[in-house]
Amino acid sequence: MSKTNFSRRKFLSTSILSTVGLGTIPVLSFGKTTAAIPDSSKIRLGFIGVGRQAMGLLSNMMKNPSVDVVAGADVYEIKLERFKERVTTHYAEGKREAPALKVYADYKKLLADPEVDAVVIASPDHWHAMMAIDACHAGKDIYLEKPLTFTVHEGQDLVKAVRSNGIVLAVGSMQRSGANFQHAVRMVQKGMLGNIKQVLVNVGTPPHPKRYDLPTQPVPEGLDWKTWIGPLPDIHYNEELNPPISLNPEQNEKVWGAWRWYKETGGGLMTDWGAHMIDIAQWGLGMDRSGPSEVIPGTDTAPLTYNYANGVEMIIAPFDEGRQGVKFLGDKGWIKVSRGQYDTDVKACERKFSDEELGYGAHHVDFIDAIIKRRDPVVPVEIGHSSCTVCTIGNIAHELGRPLKWDPVAQVFEDDWEANTKLHYTYQHGYSLKTV
Repeated sequence: MSKTNFSRRKFLSTSILSTVGLGTIPVLSFGKTTAAIPDSSKIRLGFIGVGRQAMGLLSNMMKNPSVDVVAGADVYEIKLERFKERVTTHYAEGKREAPALKVYADYKKLLADPEVDAVVIASPDHWHAMMAIDACHAGKDIYLEKPLTFTVHEGQDLVKAVRSNGIVLAVGSMQRSGANFQHAVRMVQKGMLGNIKQVLVNVGTPPHPKRYDLPTQPVPEGLDWKTWIGPLPDIHYNEELNPPISLNPEQNEKVWGAWRWYKETGGGLMTDWGAHMIDIAQWGLGMDRSGPSEVIPGTDTAPLTYNYANGVEMIIAPFDEGRQGVKFLGDKGWIKVSRGQYDTDVKACERKFSDEELGYGAHHVDFIDAIIKRRDPVVPVEIGHSSCTVCTIGNIAHELGRPLKWDPVAQVFEDDWEANTKLHYTYQHGYSLKTV
């Protein structure tokens, strides 16, 4: 098969990708990569956004013998240099000829490159939707970091773009590829806990209660700050938003980008950890393509609470030892699950897991396998959108300080004009989302 045919629509037609049904739990080969395929058919991967998160993704993707990393794009020159060094070193150590590597300041040039088949997008959240929709129109399959989008409206448009263009989009909700999370969900869905009445989810807090208040600092050489801001209203630079690095000597980011914690640029722990843990809760409830019917903001004496039409209550609050995780409570017992841990008081649900099973390498392998087989990945776009939406409407309820009725089918607040204005924001600096 020629590279041209492969890159234009890969192995099968563009028509339909299989849709993973409600509650489906895939079987993954933990810790194993797909078998190597001929060089002429390797998935040629480009990275958009090459900061701290991308470096971990890069390491995992380069381990796959079916992948060649061929391009990268970022608005910060020194991070592009680090990306080039990592890729070059990897192929040199593998004692095989490295694929031609290109780097771009403008991600649209990467998307226009016919030598790129698929992209990994690990940019700040406010860029996710535009970059992913542009990738859809460019015919590139996508691995998109969580949370899926910055706003609910963006997620709706991205779902349409993925399906109308026949794109494989995998969401970076890698916990779904952990055997402990899969087993917990399987036990809940099989009714081993009886009727589920309540789910406890510990994720953390909404965005910083104060607006962006970091002091102004000079923009470092090689960083295109105007493009980093993109569609957001103008904000000044502070190195906490895009942590600096050095190459000689090598000094990587010491912290995660603080854009996560401010209302102007992120969704706080609610979207950062919520996109993982609320996702698992909804999966267990069989609601991961739907959502709650009501969200009640937290107060000094009561936690943020989601109510579902079937009577289940999801409470966002610390439980037991206080680590981020999920606890399903049924009338026959409980299961709690978090990263690297699993526990239950129901003997029939007990299970031990190896270190390999508790890892997430299979998640990245699944993305490549989904491209080759033209199928939906473990976490397709609709599920990523649903999980992200639940997190976002929780932040909206917190901001407005009152209970909100939510229609998970129409994806709007019921009879609430003010709340519905929070489902998107007005893009600045001439940016706009492409239509389907």
